[in-house]
Amino acid sequence: MTWTQTTDLDEFTAAAGEFLRAQPVAHTLHLTTADGLRARGPHAFGYADPRFGWWRSDGGDVTAAFLHTPPRPLMLTGVPADAQPSLVDVLTGVDAFHAERGDAEAIAAQWCRRTGGAADMTAASRLYRLGELTPPDPAPPGRARVATPDDHALLLRWYESFHAEIGEEGANLAQAVDHRISYGGLLLWEVDGIPVSMAGRTEPAAGMVRVAPVFTPREVRGRGYAAGATVAVSRAAARLADVVLLFTDLDNPTSNRLYQRLGYRPVVDRHLITLHP
Repeated sequence: MTWTQTTDLDEFTAAAGEFLRAQPVAHTLHLTTADGLRARGPHAFGYADPRFGWWRSDGGDVTAAFLHTPPRPLMLTGVPADAQPSLVDVLTGVDAFHAERGDAEAIAAQWCRRTGGAADMTAASRLYRLGELTPPDPAPPGRARVATPDDHALLLRWYESFHAEIGEEGANLAQAVDHRISYGGLLLWEVDGIPVSMAGRTEPAAGMVRVAPVFTPREVRGRGYAAGATVAVSRAAARLADVVLLFTDLDNPTSNRLYQRLGYRPVVDRHLITLHP
């Protein structure tokens, strides 16, 4: 049993694709990232070449996988206990990784024992799944519309602000905006014809769509615009897939309360672990 690694997306999806698609909710990040790389090229999420890996059990089945698109953290699926010790070698030269909470803590502890380094949990996120969509009552003023290429400059500024606020380095954001616009994956919430919020969605993958990003400029927050945009994009997503998901930052109680009021239900927590050799 060992981790197999490659820089070839086709090789990775041939080996691990069936495993990922068998649990699309748990593997939403991996599926949508792989789709993004296929649609937008190997540097869609960063300027370094991506790296992929998978673990085969004694029976030969793939039971764990990872994607790494630097500068983003390495993204792990669930990792069986027998696959965790050898992850220390996989993590050589990696600054950070994220995984489901229990796995993240166990892998970090093993990494510290083996290397003598330190590991910090620097962020936590929660995956939500849409149950029954419950629009706010009363509804916020305004209406949603699908973004067009004419909105590119505004959306790029908002993408940049969104990434700055979540502390994530965004690569090729202009390309990301263009790609979302190309398939109608960005909605704007407007009041009197003026955009005040945006909400995006991924393309369908394995019967699943994930809502992201949701952003409202600071100067117009607290007026329900994000709720209006989220409801609109959630409806659009539900017409395309049976499963609608989104992630929130657990340190942001406002967004967590909002999404639960709108009908989203918790699924699993993921922890971001920063490694200090």
